[in-house]
Formats: sequence, C-alpha cells, structure tokens
Amino acid sequence: MNAAPLKLYNSLTRSIEPFVPIDPAGPVRVYTCGPTVYNYQHIGNMRAFLFADTLGRVLRWKGYGLKHIINITDVGHLTSDADAGDDKMEKAAATQEKSIWEIAAHYTQVFKADVARLNITPPAQWTVATAYVPQMIAFAQRIAAQHCYELDSGLYFDVSSVPEYGRLARQTTDAGESRIDPVGGKRNPQDFAIWRKTPAGETRQMEWDSPWGRGAPGWHLECSVMSNAQLGHPFDIHTGGIDHREIHHPNEIAQNQAFCGCTDAEPGFTGARMWMHNNFLVDRAGKMSKSAGEFLTLQTLVDRGIHPLAYRLMCLSAHYRSELEFTWEGAIAAQTRLKRLVQSIEKLRAAPDKPSRTSADGYRSRFDEALSDDLNTARALPVLDELLADKALSPADRFAAAEAFDAALGLELAALTRADLRVRPATATIDAVDIEAKLAERREARAAKDFARSDALRDELAAAGVEVMDGDPLGWDWKL
Repeated sequence: MNAAPLKLYNSLTRSIEPFVPIDPAGPVRVYTCGPTVYNYQHIGNMRAFLFADTLGRVLRWKGYGLKHIINITDVGHLTSDADAGDDKMEKAAATQEKSIWEIAAHYTQVFKADVARLNITPPAQWTVATAYVPQMIAFAQRIAAQHCYELDSGLYFDVSSVPEYGRLARQTTDAGESRIDPVGGKRNPQDFAIWRKTPAGETRQMEWDSPWGRGAPGWHLECSVMSNAQLGHPFDIHTGGIDHREIHHPNEIAQNQAFCGCTDAEPGFTGARMWMHNNFLVDRAGKMSKSAGEFLTLQTLVDRGIHPLAYRLMCLSAHYRSELEFTWEGAIAAQTRLKRLVQSIEKLRAAPDKPSRTSADGYRSRFDEALSDDLNTARALPVLDELLADKALSPADRFAAAEAFDAALGLELAALTRADLRVRPATATIDAVDIEAKLAERREARAAKDFARSDALRDELAAAGVEVMDGDPLGWDWKL
C-alpha cells in the first residue's frame, strides 16, 4: 500500500498544508484546550475532544509517535471569556454551596468518565491549572516589563507590543470585542488580563500572592504556561474549538511571542507550528452553549437510549471543520449505522474462512487517502462499508482490515455486541428478560399464523418503548 502524505488545515494560514513534524525522530507534540470544570460538558464541547482524538489516532495510523496534553481549567476562566465579572468556578461553588475544590473534582471526574465512554484515548498528561500557578507567576514576571501594564484590577497584556496580533482570528470583529467587558484604563480594547487582583474587601476560594497583589491568573495565561512546560515551544499542533480561534488562541500566541523574546527575530512564531479548530455542533436554535440554559450532555443521550459511540459515529460522519447539526433523528440514524457495522463484524468473526479472490490493499489505500486529506472521516467511513460488503475478500481479510481501520476511527467495532447497543432509556418500564419472553411468545404466534396475537404483542412492546425489528438475518432484534 502506498501511503498518502498527511495534509492538515492550518487555521493560522487558512490553508491545507503538508504535515511535517518538528522533530522527525520524536513524538508529535499536541496540546488541546481542555474543559473548565464548573459544569457538565455538553455534547458540543465533547466534539472538540473527539476531533483531537481523531487527530491523534490518524497520526498513529500514519506511524508517528504522539505526546498529547489536555489541560483542566479549575481557576481563572471568567464568564463569557471576559476580563471582569464572575469566575466560572467561584460562581458555580457559590450556586451549589460547595467548595470550589469539590466542584472541580466532581466535574473533572464526570468529564473523564465521558472521555472513556466515547473511547477517547487519554492524553499523555492531564495538566491541572492550579498545579502550575508558580510557573504562571514566573511567566508573567518575564514578560511584564516589556509587554504588560498594571491597573487597579490586575496586570494586563498590551496587544500592541507584539506584531500581527489577532492574525489567527484574521480580523477584529465587533462580535469578538463584545465578549470582552470594558475595563477602565485599558490601552486597547483587546488587551487582556494576565493576573487579576482580588478586589478590596473580597476573599476568593482560589487566590495566590503575586508581585501584583493577591489574586488569580488570567485564563489565557494558563495554556501558554502548561503547553510550554509539557511540550516546549514550538510544538507541533494546538487544537481547540473554533470559538477559541477569535480571542483565547490569539491571546495565547501573543503571550508565547512575548515569552520567547522572538517577536522581532521570528515574527511568525506562535508557540505551535499548526493551529487546528473543529467547528460547532448546532441545534435548531443555534450553537450549543451552556450559557443558553438547557444543554445536552452525553448522559442525556444515554438516557434516551443512544449509545455514546453512536454519537462518536455521528461526529465522524461529518468533517471536523463543518458545522454539525444535532437532531434526535440523526442520533438514531447513527445508532442504526453503528449497529449494522457491529452486525457485519459479528458475521465475519463467525463465518468459516475461505481464500480471498482479491486483496484489501485497494481499500487500505483509499481509507488512508481519506484520512490523510485533513482527517476526512466522512469520506473514510464509506470505504469501510464497501470493504465489509466485498465478498471477494475472505471473512478473515475483511475482519483484519476493518479492525485496522477502526484503530483510526475508535468505534470499538470488534469489542461491541448488539446487546451492548441496547441502551436502556431512563424512562423504560420493561426489562430485557420480559422483552425476550414476549418476543419468544410472538415468534410462536407467527409460526402458528396467529397474526392477531403477533400484532397485539408487537403493540404491547411498542407501548413499553420497545421497537421490534423484524427481518434481522441474525435473528429478531429490538431496541428500546
């Protein structure tokens, strides 16, 4: 099989570029902006981590080693990404009447559980923001004299002190600036907090002493410090949601330029060689957001009978740079598609082997070409479908190729069974034993041509939320 060269879309240049690792002998170094652990992550948030996992899987598919870092933000992130107002963590702690440490521990645990349910490969290191505060203070001290100024509310970065500020975002928009609350005394509207002082008369649960007073680090500072500490600068790829492309990542780049002291010698330096962003998951009301109130979590899907890996498949069915609309019909369709894939794998595993009349190399090349074209999983999935249906290939060869493809897709096709995909909705009023008993009774009724009884049993099951799927070649199946 001739491997295609890996090409990735670089948000910095707005173009697809050949991927060339910084260190050909070492692992590819990737940093992903992680969650702020003040609430449950909605499924739109989780799309960003599925995208980063797909990137890592494709890098390994292409033969690269990988060092992937995901951070946990447990301090410093203000509501609406602002420089004034409530800290998301402090606000959640007050609302839920718990300590901020309890809030962080709970939502970190839930997030990691969702990562596992989606079969996302854990990173080489979870970096927790509060563990890096001394390094953040040292970072700020190094850049303060040349790039920052102090106000009563904290230490601010002067964006005019670095070249091409905002090049990643490509423009300074009113929408972008509206996310930054005005702070009296700022030199430029886009200037941002490096260190936020605790207001006089207040005490925060998370605060530290610094040369600029007692307080907490700014949100943008955290990722610059943690990526540098774990991966060094420059590293290969920085990922995140497209919302980070407008403010958070340009601010990271400005800090990185200031810290390295290469703003003049290397005006193109940004800290990462490539910046990659996934697009939004949207619902019919618009972008999915916790600030909008109600939002869908992975558990919401499970409670409706949708397997977490069906959501993974739903995301893989669209290109990561495309908006993806979430509908329940789409989620159910993804569940059905996943079930068919699992059924095909089960049949191949059970089938007697025979010689192949052809080779799977053509499928491997096409699958590789799709993944190498900016992680085009939407184009790779039909190649898997065609492979599974090709009876000119032996069951063993189809199974082996599908298993190899799934290492890049992460759907656990060889481990799942149809029974695993029977996710019990929270509202279900019938259990599996009762379902199987009624299905057995229905089979007897149909064999006796008692179709009235058969239909009555089907209606009874439907009333309990069970859909009976006749015509399954592997035996009658059902789903709740």
